Amino acid sequence: MTKHQQLQRRLGVADATAIGLGSMLGAGVFVVFAPAARLAGGLLLVAIALAGAVAYCNAVASAQLAARYPQSGGTYIYGRKQLGEWPGFLAGWGFVTGKSASCAAMALTFGQYVAPGYATAVAIAAVAALTGVNLLGITRTALLTRILLAIVLATLAFVAAASIVGPHVADGGTASGAVSGQAGNGWGILPAAGLVFFAFAGYARIATLGEEVKDPERVIPRAVLGALAAALAIYLLLGVLLLAHLPVQILAASTAPLLDAVEQSRLAAGAPVVQAGAAAASLGALLALITGVGRTAMAMARERDLPGPLARVGGRHPVPATAELAVAAVVVLLLLTMDVLTVVGFSSFGVLLYYAVANAAAFTLRDRPRHAPKWLNAAGLAGCLVLAFTLPAASVLGMAAVMAAGLAGRAVVLAFRKRGFRKRRLR
Repeated sequence: MTKHQQLQRRLGVADATAIGLGSMLGAGVFVVFAPAARLAGGLLLVAIALAGAVAYCNAVASAQLAARYPQSGGTYIYGRKQLGEWPGFLAGWGFVTGKSASCAAMALTFGQYVAPGYATAVAIAAVAALTGVNLLGITRTALLTRILLAIVLATLAFVAAASIVGPHVADGGTASGAVSGQAGNGWGILPAAGLVFFAFAGYARIATLGEEVKDPERVIPRAVLGALAAALAIYLLLGVLLLAHLPVQILAASTAPLLDAVEQSRLAAGAPVVQAGAAAASLGALLALITGVGRTAMAMARERDLPGPLARVGGRHPVPATAELAVAAVVVLLLLTMDVLTVVGFSSFGVLLYYAVANAAAFTLRDRPRHAPKWLNAAGLAGCLVLAFTLPAASVLGMAAVMAAGLAGRAVVLAFRKRGFRKRRLR
């Protein structure tokens, strides 16, 4: 085993697409419609379409770069190669910190659906179990992701059927878990799109697995664009049905909009199906997130931006075991010490910065396919920055502080390394 042993290319188009789609149809699809409707009101579909447009720009940029640099690490690697070490670090640090918080949120969502009274303990058990699956190799990860994705798709089809058959809730009705509230208006479209974009960001997982994809120049672009197209169609369809089935005020105030849609229909007896689907979605998203964060941490360690041991790949199944275990440890620590649901909004800001770097890096490429003109990269960069800085202030300020701490820490480490190098030269 060498210090930088390579991972093995085992994933085809179907597996890579399933991993991306499984991430985009994670627990977010079961909750994102309510806060987005709270901000955008009846213009929810416009917010979804806007988020999808920005996501498309980012997906094209990611596909261009992943085909050019088929290595684990995603935009961390692309930023370093095309823009320099600091932009690459900004992307990698935003991804690792933001998505670690998301891992904890997904785990806790699973715990709350399965055993509300023991949510934290169940969440920790889920993190341990899925980390064990990841340690068995990427093909096991892809297989379990496809199984969970099938369960989630069946659940969403059931929700769609319930919304279609009705009956519709009267304007003055109430939905389970809903509290009195008010839907947003047109001014909330941008922050609503920022929240919905978070749900579309799963195609990043495909790029972070670049070192494990067969024929990456062909497979990665197909998987990224295919997963995004499927996710956008599903989100738009669900948005149309939910707005037709539930008054927008009730949708905006709901804590479980898809569950409410079923409970307020003739198929109310099937509500446990939605709860089971939400649990499966949480597991699928958590599995993909742990995989992606672990590989990005490994790539950063290879470049000495994170501790060197995280770069180790080995064992019976070639995986970044040390990085995977470190991510799991951080997630468990978050579960034990804080209410991670309040941190989820921070990760939207980090993810948008991550893709801003991706678009900037893709803009510098000379050789590009016809479907990826430079103006599309510029539009994606602008879209990411606009959505990032129109998120709620707490999200912006919280994640900006985390990013600043990471950048300052790297500057200190580099200064110490430089001083040590000078001392060695003087000797």
